[in-house]
Formats: sequence, C-alpha cells, structure tokens
Amino acid sequence: PETIEDRLKAEAVLRGIRKKQQEVVGFLEANKIDFKELDIAGDEDNRKWMRENVPGEKKPQNGIPLPPQIFNEEQYCGDFDSFFSAKEENIIYSFLGLAPPPGSKVTKSPEEETSLPNGDVAGELEGTSATEGAEKAEEGGENEAQKGGDEDSGSPPETQEKN
Repeated sequence: PETIEDRLKAEAVLRGIRKKQQEVVGFLEANKIDFKELDIAGDEDNRKWMRENVPGEKKPQNGIPLPPQIFNEEQYCGDFDSFFSAKEENIIYSFLGLAPPPGSKVTKSPEEETSLPNGDVAGELEGTSATEGAEKAEEGGENEAQKGGDEDSGSPPETQEKN
C-alpha cells in the first residue's frame, strides 16, 4: 500500500514536471516558436511513441524518460536539462533544429562553428526550416508538446514527424 510519504514524493515529482513543462511552453510562446503539446498521460499511443523515440543513452536507469522531452518532428532534441542549458548558452535554435529568426544574434558553440576560407562562419543551422518545430513530451498528467508545421496535424503519433 502507498504511504503518505510515497504520495507526497509523487506529488512533488509531478509539481516539478509541471514547472519544467510550463517553462518550456512559456519560452516557446514568448519566442513565437510553433509547437504542439501531446498528452502522454491520457494517450497511450503518445506515451509509447515518446518512450520508443528517446534515445537509449538519454533514458534513465529505469528506462522510462520523464517529461518534458523535446522533439522536432521525428528528431529528438533533448530533455529539460538540455533545453535549459541550450537556452542559457544562447544556442536554443540549434538545440531545437531551427533556423534563428532573421536579424537575431545567435551564438554557436565552438563545435558548431566552421570557418570558411572567406572568414564567414558556417553552422549546423544552415538549410533548416524555420517552420520546423520542437516537441515536448510530458508524462504523469502532463503533455507531450510538438512544434511543427501543419503537415503534422491530424496524423497519429506514431507517424507524426517530431523534432
């Protein structure tokens, strides 16, 4: 049987998950980055998709990743800690697999930068579409959010492209 202590620990975990989800969603909304949240608490297909698509090396020891998990179409971007680090390092668009907004100053990490013969810098964001999105997977009553274009809407989670 569940003890009061167990129940309090579970509630604290859920509060932490919700806070992280709100931070990701708030950032995406504030920066006008399209996304779509997918509920993994009430939708077994979404939950299964998230668990299957978080890379093995990114899963915790118990094998079940906690939300939020962020995707751009089918591409896994990372968890909340990765998102937070990318935001702090001003490489969030690279993290999300998106082109930075026109006119923005975006810092690239040294491994992303490649000097060209003319002195210009080429980064991994070249050729990416600003309409691509990111997805946040959330569990325990939370949602899985996906940023993406209209091409995603209406398709089942297992066939949706997630970035």
